[in-house]
Amino acid sequence: MVEYRVQSEGDNHDFVFTRSFRKIYRMFRSLKNQKGKFVLIIGTPGTGKSANIYSALRILDLNIYDPTLFLDKMEMSSSEVFCEFFKTLRQDLGVETNEEIYQKVAEYDGVLLADKLLDSEFIDENRFGLSLWTENNGIKAFPFYIKVFREYLKHRQDLEKVNVVIQTAFMIKFRGVKYDLLTDFSFLSDILVFLLNIFFEIIRISYSTEEIIQIVRNNFPRVEDEEIMGCILKYGRRPRFIFEELEKNETLERKK
Repeated sequence: MVEYRVQSEGDNHDFVFTRSFRKIYRMFRSLKNQKGKFVLIIGTPGTGKSANIYSALRILDLNIYDPTLFLDKMEMSSSEVFCEFFKTLRQDLGVETNEEIYQKVAEYDGVLLADKLLDSEFIDENRFGLSLWTENNGIKAFPFYIKVFREYLKHRQDLEKVNVVIQTAFMIKFRGVKYDLLTDFSFLSDILVFLLNIFFEIIRISYSTEEIIQIVRNNFPRVEDEEIMGCILKYGRRPRFIFEELEKNETLERKK
């Protein structure tokens, strides 16, 4: 089956310029002329956060630092993951101290923390990224994010010289189903986003029904409207899951 994930500027094709994409495009374009932006890109899993991010970068001439994080043990503590994260940055940037990290990344138009850090198991199947570690550790992973937030507060002055864009989701499992705390719990999600918006700029990925139909038709030109609407009813307006369903249906049809 085709893998409908986008993890670099070269991965994407047949992209539709939606309202959400235009917001991300304008945000990235602004990084050339200003510093100190701290942006969270949120969206229900499957809405295409990566596709929107990397499609914008493919168009724009930006010098973006997009680090990769590989974790080796699911049992790693929050402190160990925090140390591994900064160790990776120091090695990648060729510096010796955490303070030098902030100086070095200020040379870029922006720092992107996205799939290469969150879902690196799609790059190396023998290791994994931050999202899978968080999902498996549940509440035990929260101290890591508290440490990261403290680091942010400690270095706010340094970060005024840096642009940071983070592909963000806080995944939990409930009765065997994955949910994103920032998008899937209505009133609770709205409160969390409101609180985050005090500190960060937030862009939410979402689509109208018309946009979803256009996105699907760009990838599956022969599919009928009735089948598209059935997928929307089943999965919501989440392209990746709709693509996977349609790919599965096409595979079954070919086997008949």
